[in-house]
Amino acid sequence: MAYELTNEQRDRYRATAIRSQLRKRELLRFHDEDAEVDDLHRFGERLDVSDLMPMLASNALTSLSLFSGGGGLDLGFERAGFGHAASFEILDICGETLRANRPQWEVSSGTEAGDVRAARFTPFRGVDVVHGGPPCQPFSVAGKQAGAEDPRNMWPDFVRCVLQTRPRAFVAENVPGILDRKFNEFVKANISAPLEKYYRIFKFRLAAHDFGVPQSRRRVFFVGFRLKRDAERWVQPEPTHGETATLFGTVLPYNFARQSIGLPDIGFDQLAPTLRSGFTGPRNTTGILNSKASLTVWNRLRVWPNGVQPTHSMARAYPPENGHFRLSVADCALLQGFSADWKFSGAVYQALGQIGNSVCPPVAYAVARQVARALGVA
Repeated sequence: MAYELTNEQRDRYRATAIRSQLRKRELLRFHDEDAEVDDLHRFGERLDVSDLMPMLASNALTSLSLFSGGGGLDLGFERAGFGHAASFEILDICGETLRANRPQWEVSSGTEAGDVRAARFTPFRGVDVVHGGPPCQPFSVAGKQAGAEDPRNMWPDFVRCVLQTRPRAFVAENVPGILDRKFNEFVKANISAPLEKYYRIFKFRLAAHDFGVPQSRRRVFFVGFRLKRDAERWVQPEPTHGETATLFGTVLPYNFARQSIGLPDIGFDQLAPTLRSGFTGPRNTTGILNSKASLTVWNRLRVWPNGVQPTHSMARAYPPENGHFRLSVADCALLQGFSADWKFSGAVYQALGQIGNSVCPPVAYAVARQVARALGVA
């Protein structure tokens, strides 16, 4: 039997459709070839993410990237002075992003060339560092936390790569959930046991906002060194931003969301909530809303976390009905810590998927600098 709408429901849906049509007409009327340039002038001073990770001279070290995604770790290591050996990424669209930004890089992507489960890593023996973020869904509180039983568990292949290439160091990133007590045995059996025979391993948590990223985002890192002298030189990255001075000296104030995007002062500003990946959930999404609780923060910031638009001008021409600021892909990339010249290929949900799944580049940069120092070249 067909679903029957009440007259009230019909009127409400009809009104919504009319509003949508009018707003689309407004978008088309405002959006033209020059609109994007003109629209950027409407912003106040925006955060220049490149200032958080100044480009360093080559340190003569090379890095091999697994699960490269949108390039967060790759970009951070590059800016810290590392040479790029190769990237492996199973998603074609991520490979397009990497090649578009760095045509000179060797990028293996797609279900055949980019699948680490079938890749041979022995040709890369001699690389100095292997880095990557094995899929976090098996350990994320947003998922089922199936751990080793999750088909997306790629830790065995990361370990295989390390054992085959025998780098001087490795860096692996994941969600904080992997250090929950329920995964102690997993970490012990799948990470520690096969690697501790050859590497001294350090485990630690880092918060992106402690390194200037205008977003509340916490991640776990595993860093391992093959040589004792390198391990003895290792020092965990210290925050560069915060609210108070640390034992290691003064820090810069946090970068908050509105100010970083260049929005006017409304008497309230704070870190953006953790951005959701557009690849997660039962359907592709153009929103970055991570939870109901985070919606309260977005509302206080007067920033709309849904319906992200491809460009600044399209976002401005299609304002939410509550009058809040609508985000563009470039705004989300900035909140994740990507420099303005790093562009993402694909539809909006694909761009947001790459952004939300990436390691924040300034955090990757901080880890890469400390790895280089431990290896005695910085």
